[in-house]
Amino acid sequence: MVYHGAMDLRSDAALYRALSLVAPGTPLREGLNRILQSGRGALIVFGDGDDVLGIASGGFLLDAAFSPQRLSELAKMDGAIILKSDLTRIARANVHLVPNPNVPASETGTRHRTAERVARSLNVTVVTVSESRQQIQVYVGDQTRPVLSASRLLDRSNQALQTLERYRARMDTVTRKLSALEAEDLVALRNVIEVVQRTEMVLRIANEIEHNLVELGTDGRLVGLQLEGLMDGVEDDRRLLIIDYLNPGSKMQPEEAMEALAALDDTQLFDDEQLARAIHLIGPAGDLDEPREPKGFRLLSKIPQVNEVHVMRVVEHFGSLRKVLGATVADLEAVEGIGLGRAKALKDGAARLAGDLIIDSY
Repeated sequence: MVYHGAMDLRSDAALYRALSLVAPGTPLREGLNRILQSGRGALIVFGDGDDVLGIASGGFLLDAAFSPQRLSELAKMDGAIILKSDLTRIARANVHLVPNPNVPASETGTRHRTAERVARSLNVTVVTVSESRQQIQVYVGDQTRPVLSASRLLDRSNQALQTLERYRARMDTVTRKLSALEAEDLVALRNVIEVVQRTEMVLRIANEIEHNLVELGTDGRLVGLQLEGLMDGVEDDRRLLIIDYLNPGSKMQPEEAMEALAALDDTQLFDDEQLARAIHLIGPAGDLDEPREPKGFRLLSKIPQVNEVHVMRVVEHFGSLRKVLGATVADLEAVEGIGLGRAKALKDGAARLAGDLIIDSY
């Protein structure tokens, strides 16, 4: 479950993979917790390739199966522990690491400074356990992240869920308004932009929660279920909304528009004209109040018994939502692949949907 917004997890894939490996419920986290509980520290490197072994000296060659208990026992020694890259075996223990001293490091403690330099110079994942700070720290390349407690992550996630609920409610309100305007053929570009902005903010908040879920591991199950419920249909609606209103003269694909949208910061997102130009919604005249005619993908997709393929064929045949709503059953049946039963479902469903939206708007 990854929501493609401005804070896409893919941009920090290596870091979040590392965080998922030390999340609650994993064997590695159990081993790290054992080290913390015993009041000891540790430096653990993921991977025993030639680059890592090239800066390692001394220690013991183990090649033993990984277990939390073994990891905790080996941490009693002062040196680093080197794991196989798949974390299934402990390769070496009590190793002295000598990374390039010219690699910049912001850490001050010997163990953490070594971890930072190893991660930066070799682009590997390194985990430290600090006995003085009682904290686990993850180093991946140039990135550093403390491993927060599950209770703190849960508090932060629950606060974010409350914020998400409020933003989702606002998004639903402006979306219903747009749908009613579509049914009456009264849409202006500003109405579309407002829905895009609200939807994107919902996706950005969801991504923050998704980040927390990576770190929560098995402890994030209930948060994940709540998030899934709140985000039901949001990404699909955004994609169909963009398809509905992309400027007809634009060569931009919907996926490109969503990437351009994700690249905007919050200030740019709420600059109506900049947003409209970034995702090719605006016409040559540059008028945000210009009337717009939806193709109808988003609204028609709400009709039961009609899938996206059928909607695509109908919209491509008629060209706009207004023409679809004005079509007869015979007109709809004439579209390839629709048939009489689906034509009736489309006609009745579209009429009922449009009527309900218009009534709700008053």
